[in-house]
Amino acid sequence: MMSPTNQPTRLSVTRAFVVQFQADTAIEQGHLAGRVEHVVSGRATSFQSQETLLAFMAQVLREVRGDSTQR
Repeated sequence: MMSPTNQPTRLSVTRAFVVQFQADTAIEQGHLAGRVEHVVSGRATSFQSQETLLAFMAQVLREVRGDSTQR
């Protein structure tokens, strides 16, 4: 794990997520289920697959990029 002083500055909290996996998640078998939350906005959703997890994250990141370019 990197120490805070060695982390690239490109790791902004605006692009941070918390991912919680259900107990029956078996990543090696392709079964992902749980909850994901965007740290800054608090937006959250449940997911039942890698596709829905990544789709939520992609949508939030598009919105974050849009907000930052409008400033």
